[in-house]
Amino acid sequence: MRETNFLVENNARHLWHPMAHPAEMRANPPKIVNAAAGVEITDLQGKTVLDAVGGLWNVNLGYSCEPVKAAIRDQLDQLPYYSTFRGTTNSPLIELSYELAEWFREDGLTRAFFTSGGSDSVETCLRLARQYHKINGQPERTKFIALKKGYHGTHFGGASVNGNANFRRNYEPLLPGVTHLASPYLYRNPFGTEDPATLASLIAKQFEDEIAFQGADTIAALIMEPVLGAGGVIVPHETFMPLMRDICDRHGILLIADEVITAFGRTGAWTGSRLWGVRPDFMSTAKAITNGYFPFGAVMIADRIAEAFEANKNSFGAIGHGYTYSGHPVGAAAALATLKETRRADVATNAAARGLELVAGLQGLKAKHEIIGDVRGKGLMCALELVADRNTKASAAKDVVATIYEGTYDAGVMVRTSGANIILSPPLIITATDVERIVAALDAGLAKVAR
Repeated sequence: MRETNFLVENNARHLWHPMAHPAEMRANPPKIVNAAAGVEITDLQGKTVLDAVGGLWNVNLGYSCEPVKAAIRDQLDQLPYYSTFRGTTNSPLIELSYELAEWFREDGLTRAFFTSGGSDSVETCLRLARQYHKINGQPERTKFIALKKGYHGTHFGGASVNGNANFRRNYEPLLPGVTHLASPYLYRNPFGTEDPATLASLIAKQFEDEIAFQGADTIAALIMEPVLGAGGVIVPHETFMPLMRDICDRHGILLIADEVITAFGRTGAWTGSRLWGVRPDFMSTAKAITNGYFPFGAVMIADRIAEAFEANKNSFGAIGHGYTYSGHPVGAAAALATLKETRRADVATNAAARGLELVAGLQGLKAKHEIIGDVRGKGLMCALELVADRNTKASAAKDVVATIYEGTYDAGVMVRTSGANIILSPPLIITATDVERIVAALDAGLAKVAR
């Protein structure tokens, strides 16, 4: 690798960063992460901090998970790549498909379609949902219902069902036939209610009204995150997802659970759908499936959906969709090792326990710092929403959020900011001591703007 001066000089000069303005990155180059171990990362200057971002929601087992690294090395030696398009497959992929069927059996999902990541997985769910209705003789079921504040990746399909204008406006017009319902975002909602169960019921009624307006026989699927992640860690009332599932069932609408973030234990349950007692028709997964060590994803498919495809006798059942790297053998080997280690470490149980501690610590910060308007969290996905004024709920200014981010980093913890939110998604192996470090560093960061 080239010397430090070269890396600093060329930082952000020859590449565009995702989810960032190129001019801003050139003016304010990003931190260069140079090494990682356990739950910590080290920058180019040698500063080591606790990673409360978990890579990007995906490094559930931390950075020193040797079984996954070994699986990748061994598979590279045996078979570094081969296509899984019709006619060929590979051994680790066959084994992985079996293990995933066992892992998600409680969710009613026993078939897998493999992808290169979360956006691919969402795109696959949307396509297969439309195709399912064609198989069933309902070709007019092409529309999608989604939630405002929801995030579903960056492909045109995923961007179309996204519920945040930041990911939509610069790329419009997007896919027609997409309607957004209100978000189960209690802190800011259009109904003026402060009761989460009431909010869930009102959105369900809005869903029913939209179905009546659109016509149930034109709607393919509802797509939703069990806990909304990038939109600001929005935790719905426990009745919300079951209400939406029931409405879908009564109107022949499929339910797509986007669990790119929530699958594999982050909420304190093995899946977000299982957390709320719901069985979806499709589930998009990625991120933690390989602990972030290899780009990989899997769409999990319910039995009744699989049966319709597998019993089909005409061309509507043929899958005209896939990726060069679908079922990559190295990714499959990494996923097998990750699943084994994830189960062994029982990270879902740890996420639930540490999550309670983290939310309690964040509530303590709210009592101390007026700039915190709201605290939200479930398991190890948590957020602080920062405000300029608690009474008006006016969002904190961008430079204020940046000051807190830098102050927290200086105090030894990396966090993620999104608008006026500070989002926390640390590895699921963190300890109670690590939680204390996160809270203490945030306290130091918040003190930089204390008033």
